[in-house]
Amino acid sequence: MAKPLTDSEKRKQISVRGIAGLGDVAEVRKSFNRHLHFTLVKDRNVATPRDYFFALAHTVRDHLVGRWIRTQQHYYERDPKRIYYLSLEFYMGRTLQNTMVNLGLQNACDEAIYQLGLDLEELEEIEEDAGLGNGGLGRLAACFLDSMATLGLAAYGYGIRYEFGIFNQKIVNGWQVEEADDWLRYGNPWEKARPEYMLPVHFYGRVEHTSEGVKWLDTQVVLAMPYDTPVPGYRNNTVNTMRLWSAKAPNDFKLHDFNVGGYIEAVLDRNLAENISRVLYPNDNFFEGKELRLKQEYFVVAATLQDIIRRFKSSKFGCRDPVRTCFETFPDKVAIQLNDTHPALAIPELMRILVDVEQVDWDKAWEITKKTCAYTNHTVLPEALERWPVSMFEKLLPRHLEIIYAINQRHLDHVAALFPGDVDRLRRMSAIEEGDCKRINMAHLCVIGSHAVNGVARIHSEIVKQSVFKDFYELEPEKFQNKTNGITPRRWLLLCNPGLADTIVEKIGEGFLTDLSQLKKLLPFVDDEALIRDVAKVKQENKLKFSAFLEKEYKVKINPSSMFDVHVKRIHEYKRQLLNCLHIITLYNRIKKDPAKAFVPRTVMIGGKAAPGYHMAKMIIKLVTSIGSVVNHDPVVGDKLKVIFLENYRVSLAEKVIPAADLSQQISTAGTEASGTGNMKFMLNGALTIGTMDGANVEMAEEAGAENLFIFGMRVEDVEALDRKGYDAREYCDRLPELKQAVDQIGSGFFSPKDPDCFRDVVDMLLNHDRFKVFADYEAYVACQAQVDQLYRNPREWTKKVIRNIACSGKFSSDRTITEYARDIWGVEPSDLQIPPPNLPRD
Repeated sequence: MAKPLTDSEKRKQISVRGIAGLGDVAEVRKSFNRHLHFTLVKDRNVATPRDYFFALAHTVRDHLVGRWIRTQQHYYERDPKRIYYLSLEFYMGRTLQNTMVNLGLQNACDEAIYQLGLDLEELEEIEEDAGLGNGGLGRLAACFLDSMATLGLAAYGYGIRYEFGIFNQKIVNGWQVEEADDWLRYGNPWEKARPEYMLPVHFYGRVEHTSEGVKWLDTQVVLAMPYDTPVPGYRNNTVNTMRLWSAKAPNDFKLHDFNVGGYIEAVLDRNLAENISRVLYPNDNFFEGKELRLKQEYFVVAATLQDIIRRFKSSKFGCRDPVRTCFETFPDKVAIQLNDTHPALAIPELMRILVDVEQVDWDKAWEITKKTCAYTNHTVLPEALERWPVSMFEKLLPRHLEIIYAINQRHLDHVAALFPGDVDRLRRMSAIEEGDCKRINMAHLCVIGSHAVNGVARIHSEIVKQSVFKDFYELEPEKFQNKTNGITPRRWLLLCNPGLADTIVEKIGEGFLTDLSQLKKLLPFVDDEALIRDVAKVKQENKLKFSAFLEKEYKVKINPSSMFDVHVKRIHEYKRQLLNCLHIITLYNRIKKDPAKAFVPRTVMIGGKAAPGYHMAKMIIKLVTSIGSVVNHDPVVGDKLKVIFLENYRVSLAEKVIPAADLSQQISTAGTEASGTGNMKFMLNGALTIGTMDGANVEMAEEAGAENLFIFGMRVEDVEALDRKGYDAREYCDRLPELKQAVDQIGSGFFSPKDPDCFRDVVDMLLNHDRFKVFADYEAYVACQAQVDQLYRNPREWTKKVIRNIACSGKFSSDRTITEYARDIWGVEPSDLQIPPPNLPRD
């Protein structure tokens, strides 16, 4: 029997990783050795694995720089409309392998590193994730940057360079413990500081209305230092820029405050200013109204807008008049996309610059601002909506408060003219919420100040129009759009699942990597025995590899022939990890009741972080780990059922687990998950989905055929009907003995014998105030899971469904999403123009 190929040998056979020409390999080796030589300090002649990683990263970076400079030069000369994607989160993950993939360098690097006696995959594992995001919203921004570069758009991602990203999660005695993510500890080879573009950002102070206009005086200044990271498109020689701002105190900070002899204290106080970019707020779908967070939001917006206007003014065709006050053409040259309401201050800040600084009259400035800005809504959960106290604004951003009041007044005057006497409508549509604590509703501000508002999946965009922004939709229906989310097939197929990518290339060529709709060409091969065998074989190899990883990292032994049932996402009540727990307990009880019965073996993997202040989410993690410690040590259960909590779920772990999954759980209550993007990654990587008709699941079922997913549970209409009737959790317990048994076991301490009351809060919530109606979908879910088991027993039919799913996942490429944003919102056309590489003369 032939010896199985090593990963390294396998990778060399994979065509889509780029041809490793002898010249390329020699060049990479030479460059690597040069970098290694200059990395090693004189007193250290032994290289560590980290030295090798940095040498390789710098070698790969060298290949980016020429393309980066040339791309920016190309934009400067052609002066296209520029796209500015503003986000407080960019969840980038690792950069090395993605850069090699997009530059077509992977095989050359693999071979060169192999010739030097090193293992590429080992070096890749040394890189820290850039965890500058919480989950879906931040990862979406990262996928969008990849697609914008691949589509040749002159696009820039603007955000904050957090010193500490999303916390590292440790599980201690079954509980989540947070650890600071010191991701910059060893330096970041991909960023370039640009101190020459440092800009001032103002806070506090007071406003004076003078005859020469409005002045914002006596402010505190914080400097914004830009760090640029290259964003390469897929093999088109385009390299765009992600610019992240870091907060720096000015050198005279607090030193002019007449505090005689307070020099040391003044220098120590620089930290106060620099704390602005210290840490990412770790909340997903939850608003925490802290002043530091509002400072972060204004910091990124103020620095970015100065940069945008500088670039607009200095561009070749920007402005003809000598004093540069003609902003007429601004919306033809600039598009600003607001990723949720977090950068909403871009609207009043742009107004402040146009009116107070550039002396544009109000109505003209407002027209320019609206034409420039567009807003993406990411959630309908009320607790996630940003509502800032007016008192905080008054202190921190007094001029912006005045501008928001003026914007709101004109808006309400307009509404009142159209709906005379309808005071309740005015109250509902105001950007200012009256009450004991007056608040600014940032979502309303965004809708008022944007020319386009979009949801992120069809069902979500309908909910946005019919409930969240109903009044606004009635006022301006043409403003509202849908842009269903997508994922980049480079990272989420080619990079993380090269075996599957190559299997697909063998059948249909490699065009699908930049036009994912071409996966439809697989449909004629659904019954092709060779394809069925190859797809199943790749999945089995991925499962074996992930099993080995789990054993090495977490010392857990799992059965690689069991069904890998995977539920990974942030821990939140609406995502219903508790429904999964109830199913696990039900399976466990069935095995215990009839141990001799044939069972489809499962390894259930649940992973995700809980916001540090979210008590219920932390209890859910403890419940999962507690169920695991009972189930995994019960000799009666044996190999039939294992429960694993995947610690510290993050981008780099997703890249390992998703290709190995058989079943993808997407089980939020209908109407709560705006889109989801993990669902798309699993579909593209050959897992089948069990899910509700929520978010993009609806469109996945439409694309692949509902019979090729495991759809269960209430639809949005059913949830609304149940709300009207009144949800009574106990009614389900009384009717369903298996549910009652599971709930009793949780509540009585069966899974927490040392602390029988441990999960009392969880059971109390489920029985008395469960907003997300877990019990209402339990029966349908358990029945649906039985259908999953049934199909899994027939590997050939299972794999045929897998192939159908992969073939129908083309819609969910972020290339398609970005093409729609470009045409329908930004007014630009994607281009497949190849910028000539640095070694060739320009045009």
